[in-house]
Amino acid sequence: MWNRFKPDLKLRLTLRVAAISALCFTAIAAYFLVEADRSVHARIDAIAALAARTLELQHNKIQWVNNPRSEFPDLDSVAASVMTPGLCLAFRSGNGDVVQRFCGGAPNADGEPPRVFAAFYRSLFDPGREAVRPVESRGAKVGEAVVWIDPAVLTAQAWHEAGRLMAALAIALPLLCALVYAALARALRPTQVVRAGLERIAANDLTARLPPFDLAELSAIREVFNHLAETLATTLAERSELTRKLIALQDDERRHLARELHDEFGQSLAAIRALAASARHTAAQDCPALLAECDGIARTATDMMETLRGALFRLRPPDVDELGLVASLEGLVAGWNGRSRGRPRFDVRFDGAFENLPAAVGAGLYRIVQEALTNAAKHAGATRVTLELAARKVAGNEDRVIELCIADDGRLGDAAVKSGMGLLGMRERVAALGGRLSFETGPDRGATLRVVIPALADPIVMERAA
Repeated sequence: MWNRFKPDLKLRLTLRVAAISALCFTAIAAYFLVEADRSVHARIDAIAALAARTLELQHNKIQWVNNPRSEFPDLDSVAASVMTPGLCLAFRSGNGDVVQRFCGGAPNADGEPPRVFAAFYRSLFDPGREAVRPVESRGAKVGEAVVWIDPAVLTAQAWHEAGRLMAALAIALPLLCALVYAALARALRPTQVVRAGLERIAANDLTARLPPFDLAELSAIREVFNHLAETLATTLAERSELTRKLIALQDDERRHLARELHDEFGQSLAAIRALAASARHTAAQDCPALLAECDGIARTATDMMETLRGALFRLRPPDVDELGLVASLEGLVAGWNGRSRGRPRFDVRFDGAFENLPAAVGAGLYRIVQEALTNAAKHAGATRVTLELAARKVAGNEDRVIELCIADDGRLGDAAVKSGMGLLGMRERVAALGGRLSFETGPDRGATLRVVIPALADPIVMERAA
């Protein structure tokens, strides 16, 4: 569920590009504001220097012509050439009084910037700063030429320039994000092919291979992926071959052990029973007190014979190829019901025809059922075990599969036992037959074993698996 809310790589990279672009626009805006402030102060410095030089010339001219009635200071000529809206030009006498001042226009009230921006701009740039140049005559200071620009005008101009940049950002950023997302979607399209290949590998399709890619990084991934798939296929094939050999060796050992027990141990028990019967016959004539001991020996030998018969049946099951899978499984279930005396209760149901199964499939299914029933009865403490075997056609073709389902209501505390070596052996048998096995436990108790095996397979593989 959490993966549904995670942004994909395209969206994440697009958001990062958008954030970097916004930072770049902010840096550009800050640069333009700094350059504009520097240009303004350079201009008013130049105007102040021009005004001071003009006033010095005026003052020197008065002294040359000795005409005290000439007006001083006279800033009209300077103001006429440099005056712009918001610019203020003044002459300040030596005692600090402003003798003459000119100001050009007033800030436009309709274009006033927000107060927050105005306070921020004034705290950074000090737009009302004056440019002052001394006015000297014959080495003596007669006053100062002062130039400044109305802070409201500078703030409004800065807001106007910032607004233009923000408008450009509002238009360019969404377009940039759309182009980046489209480019990333096109560039990352091959990752869907990689994902599909991984899903096929996860589904045990080891024939999956990735096609060539244009990008060097994806080409490197392709080479590693294909090499891994080939290595995994080879490894699993070798493992399956080893598993088939181990299963065949195990079955051979079981048959050999069953033969040894039947020939040696079985004959010894039969001899003990015969000797016990002979001893009882002799005791009945000569020593009646030994009759009880003779009967005990006979019962013990009989019980051991029954135990041996059950062990032989488990080691060497009936010939499934001759009796058929259905009859063999019915006999197996009937034997469990007889030995357990109804606790647990074993039920078996069949659906479909099982007459033409390969011998290896029938023998493998019998061994799987035998192991599963043993786990359910001895380790899980189940009270009811249900076995269902069905032969079904695969959708889209004429091939058949055998579906086996064994469910019990046993304790979950012994799930580790049920999923241990017994389940491992069943997995190996199923894998050798080219099938699939799943093991599920219920929320409170009980477990279900499901096996799906193809009804037709390679005869050589089946012969090895048998």
